[in-house]
Amino acid sequence: MMPSVRQANALSLVSLYEISKMLTASANLEATLRAVLNLLSGYMEMRRGVVALTGDDGQLHVVAAAGMTVRDMNAGAANLPGDVGAHILSGDMPMVAEDVAEMPSLASYLGASNVLEDERVSFIGVPIRTFGKPFGVLAIARVWGEETAVSFGDDVRFLTMVANLVAQTVKLHEKIDTERELRPRDLDTPRRRPRPPAEARQLKSVIGTSQAMQEVYAQVHLVAPTKSTVMLRGESGTGKELIARAVHSLSPRTNGPFVKVNCAALPETLLESELFGHEKGAFTGATQDRKGRFEMAHGGTLFLDEIGDITPAFQAKLLRVLQEREFERVGGNKTIQVDVRLVCATNRNLEEAVARGSFRADLYYRINVIPVFLPALRERRDDIPLLAQHFLDAFNEENARTLRFSDHAFRVLKSCSFPGNVRELENCVSRVATMTVGELIDDINLPCQTNRCPCNLLLPTDPGLPARAEPVRPQPVGADTGHAANGTATNGHAANGGGADVAADGFGLDDLGDLSALPPRDRLVRVMEKSGWVQAKAARLLGMTPRQVGYALRKYNIEIKRL
Repeated sequence: MMPSVRQANALSLVSLYEISKMLTASANLEATLRAVLNLLSGYMEMRRGVVALTGDDGQLHVVAAAGMTVRDMNAGAANLPGDVGAHILSGDMPMVAEDVAEMPSLASYLGASNVLEDERVSFIGVPIRTFGKPFGVLAIARVWGEETAVSFGDDVRFLTMVANLVAQTVKLHEKIDTERELRPRDLDTPRRRPRPPAEARQLKSVIGTSQAMQEVYAQVHLVAPTKSTVMLRGESGTGKELIARAVHSLSPRTNGPFVKVNCAALPETLLESELFGHEKGAFTGATQDRKGRFEMAHGGTLFLDEIGDITPAFQAKLLRVLQEREFERVGGNKTIQVDVRLVCATNRNLEEAVARGSFRADLYYRINVIPVFLPALRERRDDIPLLAQHFLDAFNEENARTLRFSDHAFRVLKSCSFPGNVRELENCVSRVATMTVGELIDDINLPCQTNRCPCNLLLPTDPGLPARAEPVRPQPVGADTGHAANGTATNGHAANGGGADVAADGFGLDDLGDLSALPPRDRLVRVMEKSGWVQAKAARLLGMTPRQVGYALRKYNIEIKRL
């Protein structure tokens, strides 16, 4: 059954999303391009795929191929026919051959004589280019059945977008290679230098030495020197603004302005005036001309935070500005041109938003040039002690205190999931430091150890949001954190004052058997049955609130029995 138009568009977005991640995840250009072709082979059912770039001799040279062995590729089997490559490069236009059997050069190249009688082979080639003359070709060959309806227009558009992403990546690698060649070297220094230590790859004002953050640092150092638009992806509180500032400070625009706008904080009418400015008398209260953030960022970097929250109507206005780099102030008719490097950020799933129709696909393609994915704090637990100590040092300096963490406190902090990420950790440290008597913050001082963490009341509405890990007190049913739900502490301290909680009728968790061996749903059902399906009694047993138990019942679709 043929997929619907919406399904096809969603699949295209997912493929582009995966390709963009591949292109920014590795410093090995050839391996990255091979991975892209392999993904295309699964998405487009292609028989052969080739990426060829022009060399110093002006000829096309294959750098990656799919659908053949490495030996065949090295033997020249992947080399495009000369007339085909020249046609795509000189015409700066895609080339489509619905049936290569009608073109002898392509038929010989693709081995069209080996297809079945009810099949035909088609060829699509698109130029790889950024600005100016194309410098490469992305080409694929597909096999179609006689009864298959073919839409070459969709394939050409999709491959063109992939080629644009490839072009940006190739230029980035060329720039890095050029700078490496121009960098002065000692004659006795080997050409391949050892990888610098983690401390040398830090970003200013960004704390973290985990592997996940090292990958972010590497991407930032790679993309910052260019003019490409950067899209920062990640959950709320992961430090997207800090990374945006790092991109600006490492770019050639570091001496220019860094201007930030929170797109979610303003309604559409005010956001238009804030970004583009307004003329005197444009609306009530406009008593004088005012520059917008685009003008203020001229020669520097503009950071658009929460760009996924802007309305569809404003998306169309923003798209034109990003394409043309020119606009008119609200109430004015004079066209203003700006030179701005754009960095965007969002915590939303833009691919799903495009598939739903709430976010424009053309704007998505315009801003999602170089995606950088920031890890959640639960994905970089090794950085939690560093961050906690940094926030505690800041608190001590502001309040003339000399507080310090114990090793037990650090272990408990590392075991928490922190759904609010770094922002939540900062608030947690400030709260604990304020309420601690003495100079030592131990594990017992942390509110999650006494069931007083305010974040426990903020139940997740998104089923994909991981539950908070609380290793000492009894675990909420449904929190898949790997800790037992029988009240046993993981650091040698008893939960809730030294033992399993006891219900009003005298039985406790020890009477229920080994709950840790049960899946979360079965665990909850057993406790509910033992407590007579009284949510308040089950909550006392599990160390939870009745509201949390009610949420878990709804989450696992458990029908409450009436006894």
